[in-house]
This record gives sequence, structure tokens and C-alpha cells, in this order.
Amino acid sequence: MNYMLLVYHDENAPQLTGPNALKGCEGLAERLMESGQFVAGGILRSTSCATSVRMREGRRMVTDGPFAETHEQLAGFLMVDAKDLDEAINIASQHPVSSFGTIEIRPVREIPELPSHLNAVAEDIKA
Repeated sequence: MNYMLLVYHDENAPQLTGPNALKGCEGLAERLMESGQFVAGGILRSTSCATSVRMREGRRMVTDGPFAETHEQLAGFLMVDAKDLDEAINIASQHPVSSFGTIEIRPVREIPELPSHLNAVAEDIKA
């Protein structure tokens, strides 16, 4: 089952400055790739780069900034293939940000009517 690990932290955290900022993220991603558990991942730019879009009564509203003001900001994500929630928790606890931020774990809901990313890749390879 796929789990989305949402990485939250204070953008001004002292752990995010200097040459060793987020040291260990690469190692975790490499280990997950080697084990076949890495599905996708990314680091988001600062909330100062965010744009929010809302559709209300047929009207589009576009605003600068994140959806909500919070103490911790959504900073990145990892999607992993884990056998269960316990395994996803184990992976999340290995993320360096878990020592000063928060890793939120959510199971990814399968939608049978839509082809999965992996199925689309497999189809491309066959073609």
C-alpha cells in the first residue's frame, strides 16, 4: 500500500541553515529506492513562493501565499510503498526532519477508475 509522508517544519528552524541542512534525506531516499519502497518525493520551495487557488460559485480566486498560516509549513513529501502503517511509521521515524518537525502519514486511496502511475509507466515500457 502507498503512504504519503508529509514533511512539516518551521521554515526558520536553525536545523535548516548551513551546509549540513537536512543531512540524511538523501540517504533515506537511496535506502528506500534500493528496497523498492520509494514511489516519489520532493522538497517544496518556501511558502513565500506559494499560490493558492479557490473556485467559489464559478469564480476563480488566486492569492499569494499558503492555504493557511501555521507554525509549521508543508516542506516536502515522500510517497512510499509499505506493507502497513507500522512500516510507514518506521520509515517516517528515519526522516531527519522527524527530530525537529513533524512527519504526517496518510494512506493513499486507490481509485480503480484511474490508472496508477506505476501502471502508466509499465504501459509505456511495453509500447
